[in-house]
Amino acid sequence: MHKRRGFLSLTTVGVVMCTTALMPSVSLAAGRDGGGKEDSYAERHDLTVDDVRQINALNERALELGQPGKPPHGLPPGAVESLRPSASADDRVTPPAEPLDRMPDAYRAHGGRATTGVSNYIRKWQQAYSHRDGKARQMTEAQREQLSYGCVGITWVNSGPYPTNKLAFASFDENKYNSGLRNNSPRPGETRAEFEGRIAKGSFDETKGFKRARDVASIMNKALENSHDVAAYVNNLKAELAKSNDPLLHEDGRSTFYSALSSTPSFKERDGGNYDPSRMKAVVYSKHFWSGQDPRSSSDKRKYGDPDAFRPNQGTGLVDMSADRNVSRSPANPGESYVNFDYGWFGDQREPDPKKTVWTHANHYHSPDGDMGPMQVYESTFPNWSAGYADFDRGAYVITFIPKSWNTAPAKVKQGWP
Repeated sequence: MHKRRGFLSLTTVGVVMCTTALMPSVSLAAGRDGGGKEDSYAERHDLTVDDVRQINALNERALELGQPGKPPHGLPPGAVESLRPSASADDRVTPPAEPLDRMPDAYRAHGGRATTGVSNYIRKWQQAYSHRDGKARQMTEAQREQLSYGCVGITWVNSGPYPTNKLAFASFDENKYNSGLRNNSPRPGETRAEFEGRIAKGSFDETKGFKRARDVASIMNKALENSHDVAAYVNNLKAELAKSNDPLLHEDGRSTFYSALSSTPSFKERDGGNYDPSRMKAVVYSKHFWSGQDPRSSSDKRKYGDPDAFRPNQGTGLVDMSADRNVSRSPANPGESYVNFDYGWFGDQREPDPKKTVWTHANHYHSPDGDMGPMQVYESTFPNWSAGYADFDRGAYVITFIPKSWNTAPAKVKQGWP
């Protein structure tokens, strides 16, 4: 089977298939608003059905190995291990170490996206993002192993723990959705399920979802200040929420919203938070994925999307991600094939204009001697990042916590270098 070098994308921990370095087309941008036709990843990059089926099957077998608290083969958490179901199926390679004093080269910039190789990203990371307590550090073998997994590797190496997506936010316009159903009808040849899925997808607003996540992270960061135990943090958090009468104030005490800090591994580590909330900060990343993942739902929902799945709470904006199994969209017609998801790292940038924020992601895992080729790292502006593909109909913006001593989320990020 022939695969064009650089087009395939997979990882064996946590199901990764990431988007590529091409700018969104006009038709793609139109499709985000419910008009026009979006291209799938496979269509735009000449992947066969067999190509993607093989990749997704491998990812699904490896999914359990990527779950938190389930290290492979009895190894302790954090151990470096290549989780390869078979040597022929996974040709992922951990990129080599880079000298700490070597400066990165300029990225290749085009429109809303700048591109570089994984080794150059490591050099930039060491110069700009690696700092712990003010000192630059060389990326370790374990971190380079994490990074080699592609788009999720970028988020993983910057956030510390493997992304769990528990504290996700989005924005869904119920009025726009209901109005769209009332005032429109299926296009020629479009089924009712396809129509409803399209209207639902167009009713999500990624800009508002991102803003909600940023606003909540800001509230959390205010609550973390001068909070030296979890009880003090929760009390401060409730006080901050009360100031703006935020609906999150009324979340149950067992909600992931209130428990997110305590369940963050780096919060408990001696060289991280050491159980002191004031040593932590809330940061943001994003995930694009498909809604129709429930195996018990109709085949139409798995093909065209489930309008009711992964909708945010209208008051809080919280998205229940517990049903997210990283399952790709099912093909509706012969020759169609869809990828699993895409991750983008944001951190805690201070740029007020969402359009000017920069999102770091990648095309696929690092396979310099395999069919896919070497991993490419992207820095995309928000419009480019949020444009999406036909493979995804949901965009969640997720809050996690990292120690303040980590500089993996500088306040100002400039596309490319410097």
